[in-house]
Amino acid sequence: MKQFEYTIQDPMGLHARPAGALVRAAKAYGSKITVACGEKSAALTKLMAVMSLGVKQGQTVTVSIDGEDEDKAFEELQQAFRENA
Repeated sequence: MKQFEYTIQDPMGLHARPAGALVRAAKAYGSKITVACGEKSAALTKLMAVMSLGVKQGQTVTVSIDGEDEDKAFEELQQAFRENA
């Protein structure tokens, strides 16, 4: 299992546009990918679940990746977060 943390930079937080881009990126992998903020967590492949976390600018999320393609997903999802959130 691999994990990374990312602090949300988007002034509007993790709203529909960036969340949608991240979900699309996560769906490209067979690994189980979750995003957590505080006590809440959600599968990064489910848009409404990700948006329900209510992540605001400045909050840090933890992304966990577990599966056969976790190495590739780890690298590419970090880039997706930098570009979209």
